[in-house]
Amino acid sequence: MGTTNITQNSKFKTQNSFGWEGGDPFFRRLALSLATSVIVVVLAMLVNMGWESRASLARFGLGFLTGQVWDPVHVIFGALPFIYGTLVTSLIALLLAGFVGVGAAIFLAELAPGWVRTPLSFLIELLAAIPSVVYGVWGIFVLGPFLKVAVVPGLKATLGWTPFFSGVFYGPSLFTASVVLAVMVLPIVTAVSRDVLLAVPESQREAMIGIGGTRWEVIRGAVLPYARGGILGALILGLGRALGETMAVTMLIGNRGQIKPSLFAFGDTLSSVLANQFAEADTPIYKGSLIELALILLVISLVVNAIARLLVWRAGRMQGAGRI
Repeated sequence: MGTTNITQNSKFKTQNSFGWEGGDPFFRRLALSLATSVIVVVLAMLVNMGWESRASLARFGLGFLTGQVWDPVHVIFGALPFIYGTLVTSLIALLLAGFVGVGAAIFLAELAPGWVRTPLSFLIELLAAIPSVVYGVWGIFVLGPFLKVAVVPGLKATLGWTPFFSGVFYGPSLFTASVVLAVMVLPIVTAVSRDVLLAVPESQREAMIGIGGTRWEVIRGAVLPYARGGILGALILGLGRALGETMAVTMLIGNRGQIKPSLFAFGDTLSSVLANQFAEADTPIYKGSLIELALILLVISLVVNAIARLLVWRAGRMQGAGRI
């Protein structure tokens, strides 16, 4: 036994003599450089976009964020209608997908039998593999007419007195784009939430069952509080997907830069106006304004993800304090 240890130690020393002792510091520096490169790329994008949009920044300043007119003919550019459309569609999509997705995740993780869980999980995750242009075509020919016949009349009958569901519904609108975004976000929210719920230790459930808790009380009192941080992270991931979606939204939102409270009105988003107009930018101020829109979208995405990390960190900290 001692001879074996001496032999292994001599082999290790021999490897060190050939330069292997520098492996750990080299790997540490390599990992650090790779991690730093991500930050460098993001900062380079911010700097490059800021430089390319300098003509717009110099002319409009902060007024670009509050301007409501987008008129390339008269060289007047304002981003507020597109920011409004982006936030409204993304938040409504998150509300719809969050309610359905978390509910589906609870069913898959806690209630569904095994022969249902696997195929249903596969079908839900399959939604993420569908190209966005297919969602757009489906929204035009299937979802839009369905909403017009089956959903919008009920909304107008019950909530038509509010400004949010007033006006005429033609098909393309903020509402239609939000529903399609919700369908696109649904697999992300459901899959991540399901995995988080399945990761909850069985001891949490057994402890609640031991004091006489019902199935619903176990889910509400033991499972959901433990998985709160992960579910919140799933919702933020879905929000990030909704903020940057382009093709389906471009096909369904109406592409009119305006701010109206009604969800049945036409609208526009930061990504859709970029897709529609970037090829038409024939002047430096026009091109700079579009690049500034991209910069705004990038900043919004970074801020949302930073807030998500903060919320998940706080939820995990509170959760850990509760276990102590």
